[in-house]
Amino acid sequence: MRTAADELARKLIFEGIAPQAAVGVLSRSAMHVGGDVDTIFDLASLTKPATALAIATLGLKGRLLGALVQEARGTWSETTPLELLLAHRAGLSAHEKLYAPMLVDEPIDRVRAMNTAANARRETDTSAPVYSDMGYVLAGEALARATRHQDAGLAIAECVLSPLKLDGELGTSRDLGLSSKLDRVAPTEDVAWRGGVIRGLVHDENAWALTGRGGSGHAGLFGTITGVLKFGRAALDLLMGQPSPLGTHDIDWMVKERPGGTLRAGFDGKSESGSSAGTVLGPRTFGHLGFTGTSVWIDPDQEVVVAILTNRVHPTRDNTKIRDARPWAHDELAKIGLR
Repeated sequence: MRTAADELARKLIFEGIAPQAAVGVLSRSAMHVGGDVDTIFDLASLTKPATALAIATLGLKGRLLGALVQEARGTWSETTPLELLLAHRAGLSAHEKLYAPMLVDEPIDRVRAMNTAANARRETDTSAPVYSDMGYVLAGEALARATRHQDAGLAIAECVLSPLKLDGELGTSRDLGLSSKLDRVAPTEDVAWRGGVIRGLVHDENAWALTGRGGSGHAGLFGTITGVLKFGRAALDLLMGQPSPLGTHDIDWMVKERPGGTLRAGFDGKSESGSSAGTVLGPRTFGHLGFTGTSVWIDPDQEVVVAILTNRVHPTRDNTKIRDARPWAHDELAKIGLR
């Protein structure tokens, strides 16, 4: 028998939001999931909260970028604390094409790429918050250096995913062994310069260029709907002071309101009107969206976590129907969880 969550996932597919979809809600008493629940999706920027949480577990938020990443020394970002990178308040541009050499079949120089990211200062109003992948590229590199790992994906696994026993549900393409599980992986975009339809490899171009099958600070994680819900629950437990395999780390600084907008550190907050989180979740709700068509929202007052995973970029990112779908879909999930 189909559940309400199944029907919601079917509606997302039927209305052309995405070819595949999995949805779910996790309350203190129950988990409800539906749709393509066994499918592994490219989580895109849902990687960012995991990067921030890993940094929180290590107590690195106050460390200066240049102290951990040599390529940042002598740049605009050398004395920037990691917390400002995570909060999108480091004065960096939103995006740089670090992958550009690959477009002409040239190899990536990672030293130059990190230096470029660290020097990607906006020309105007560097004090205002601006959503920046560059900040997370750098924060992820700092995390990897601090833990002496090859990339941020391995550091996230060690600091967050393994303690939560999520290794088989969340991880990078490398760590989940996706090259041998392609039948379980939702395809993303059809990109000519990358050889066609991307499947089992990270969709984000900079993450692909910098870390391949591994993970960067801004993108690179894949996962199932249950894995994302459990991750959201872990963040909620830490915030509420509940017993957690991650310990008793303070994450208030990650979700607190900050001046200049809704962007937090690792998460976004819910805007007063027109939020993609919908209207059922409360005003203290925090969460994140992913470019590939993913999202997670956490309401600390009603103690519910809702998540939607889709591959709306397949076969093209030009499909933007997810924007209108997210508010009502999150509302429907929240209603299921609060029954």
